[in-house]
This record gives sequence, C-alpha cells and structure tokens, in this order.
Amino acid sequence: MSLNKTTTAPSAPGTSTGYARYALGLLLVVYTLNYVDRQILSILMEPIRRELHLTDSQLGLLSGLGFALFYAVAGLPIARLADTASRKRIIAGSLALWSAATAVCGLTSNFAQLLVARATVAIGESGAAPASHSMIADLFPHGKRATALAVLSCGVPIGILVGLIAGGWLNQMFDWRTAFVVVGLPGVLLSIVVLLTLKEPLRLGAAEGLAALSWREALTTLFKIPAYNFLVIGAALHAFTSYGALQWNPAFMIRVHGLTTGQAGLALGLISGVTGIIGTLAGGWFADILGRRNNRWYAWLPAIMIGVRAPLFITAYLAPTPGLAIACLILPGFLGNAFTGPVFATIQTLAPVRARAFASAWTLFIISLVGFGLGPLLIGVTSDALSPTFGVRGLGYAICLAAVGEIASVVFFLMAARRLPSEGVVRGPAG
Repeated sequence: MSLNKTTTAPSAPGTSTGYARYALGLLLVVYTLNYVDRQILSILMEPIRRELHLTDSQLGLLSGLGFALFYAVAGLPIARLADTASRKRIIAGSLALWSAATAVCGLTSNFAQLLVARATVAIGESGAAPASHSMIADLFPHGKRATALAVLSCGVPIGILVGLIAGGWLNQMFDWRTAFVVVGLPGVLLSIVVLLTLKEPLRLGAAEGLAALSWREALTTLFKIPAYNFLVIGAALHAFTSYGALQWNPAFMIRVHGLTTGQAGLALGLISGVTGIIGTLAGGWFADILGRRNNRWYAWLPAIMIGVRAPLFITAYLAPTPGLAIACLILPGFLGNAFTGPVFATIQTLAPVRARAFASAWTLFIISLVGFGLGPLLIGVTSDALSPTFGVRGLGYAICLAAVGEIASVVFFLMAARRLPSEGVVRGPAG
C-alpha cells in the first residue's frame, strides 16, 4: 500500500468514518488508563521507599525490569492470539486484569508483594497495545494511519499527566496505598464498555482467507526487513533514556530540589502531558504530510527531533534551581514523543497483514526490555553507586549518563531511513 496516496474512507469495508473515530477515541481512553496505572508508581516511589525501606536498585527493579520482563514476555503470545481471535475481548480482558492488579498494589506490605502485583499489571497491560494497533490498521488507511496511531499514542502523555497529578495529590491527601486503589478501579468498569460497544473490524487479507503467520514465519519475515529492525532498535534506545528518566524524574525533583509529591506531580505531569500530547500529534501529522513527498521522513523526523532533544535533556539534570530544571524539560518533552506515530505507522505498513499485531508486540517486546526494563533499573543502580560520592545529586548524574541511548537512537533512525524507498510503495515481504 502506498504511503503517497491518501483516502478518506476507513480501510475496513462496511465501517463508517464516525464509528472509526469512536473506536479510536475509546482505544485512546483505554491506552490512557494503561499509562495512568503504569506511571503512578514513579510519583509514589519516595513515600514507598521510606515506608518499605527500599534502595534505588529495588525501586529501579519495580519500575523497570520487574515490570518490563513480564510485559514483554506476555505480550508475544497475547499478540499471536490477537492475530487470530477477537481483539476487543483481548483488550477488555487485559484492561480488567491490569486495573484490578493496580488496586491490589495498594494492599501490599513488602517489596516481594509489590513486585508480584506490578508483574500482574504488566501482564495485563501487554495485551492492549498490539491488539489496538492491529485494529487501527484495519480502520484507517495510509495517509491517515500515522495520525491515527499518533492520536492513540497520546494516551501515553495523557496517562502520565493524570497519573502524576492524581498520584501526587492522593498521596498528600491520603497515602500511597489509597492512590493505587483509586486509580485502579475505574478500568474494571471501562472494560465492560469496551466489551459491549467496540466492534471487531474486518481484517485486511481476511477476504482472501489468509491465516495468521506462525511465530517462526512472522519472526523470520520481520528479520528480513532491515528498515523495520533499525526502527525497532532506534525506538528501544530512545525509550532507554526517556522512560528511565520519566520514572526517576519525580524522585529527582523531590530529593534534589525539595518539592513535595503534589508539587512534583503537578509540574512534571503538566510538562509530560501538555508537551507530550502536542509532540505526539505533531509527529504523526508532520510525518504524514512530509511522507507524501518522501517516505524517508518517517525515520528522518524522529532522528532530527531526538538529536535536538539530547543536549537540553542533559542540561535539566545539571540545573541549580527547580525552576530552571523544569524549564529545560519542556522542549525535550515535546520532542521525545514525536517518534511514536511515524514509527508505529511504518511498522504496521512494513509488517505482513497476517502478522501486524505480532509485529507490534515484537516491537514492544524489544522496547520493553531495553527501554522500560533496563532504563529505570540501570539508572537506579548507577544512582546507588554515585550517591556515596555525590549525595542526592548522584541520581541526576545517573540520568545524564543514560543519555547515551539518545545519541545511539539517532544513528539507527538514520539507518532505517536509508532502507526506506524515497517514493512509491513501502512494503515488507508479502503476507
């Protein structure tokens, strides 16, 4: 399918434009709750650390690898199921599971219990994104797909905004346990709405009776697409820095600059939410506009924005005052989210129709392990190593060192651009 040709009708036969927009809006709400429940831990790490007497390495495991490993591993079989079974039921079931597990986090009394509860949250959350990406790919055509996936990806900054502000406020008014319970329970109710109102769109390729590819066939096919592999590595390296910092930003502002959980949640939530939404939408919109002229903009745009972001990102953690630190995070917040629309849209284009959900899950598998898993964990370990010498500033220096991921990601996005045709059809192997 050409990236240079735009249509206005949804891709799925018999699906109205109005319903496609409703489905996208509902999936956006689901994805928002996904990140509310995932991100709330970051604003609560300091009170949890004090009450449960945890180290930064343990907090890094809770917010990083202890979550990401289960998220990544569970995502693959669930995505395989999403390529053959009802995607709406997978989304509804996943939402109910992770929401209930988030509420259970508030009932834990030690590190092991909290780790198990967070792992359950991860298993639930792993099912939503691949099924949602696959469904949107069947609802929106190219020329509109990057924008549609950018809209879905706005759930990330919106969820971070809500999670940080609500978590910080609820902790100050009540405690961290209440915060987990209050943000977790609404998702259980929303899962019923998803089950009753979301329709399963006709899969592209279903008319030809094509069966989903096996695991081995899907992986073998994806590994033969260099542009896909470079995009995945670039996204994972960027996530290593950005998600690692995202998890530790509240603790940094509280320890180094003396903010309360409410103050840190409001400031960082507004930055991540407002700039993140604008950046995510702008990235998808500009990619669709520029991509009609040259397909390589789908990889050039993330490379440029992340390259500009890196110096300002480092400056924020060296700033002497909280105001300057917050100001230096504003533009990076905008630029750091612009990659999602173009990258995931191109992945859905390159992947065989019979393995779209799996391609998304494999992408998230790599991003989860490298970005969500190792980012927070290595920053926490580095912080523990630097703190005896630099005190509370050791955490800021640890985040700065993680910026090496940004520099490396630019290289891989540029390599991906070279593998995309400048004009005409962008397609992976048939299937």
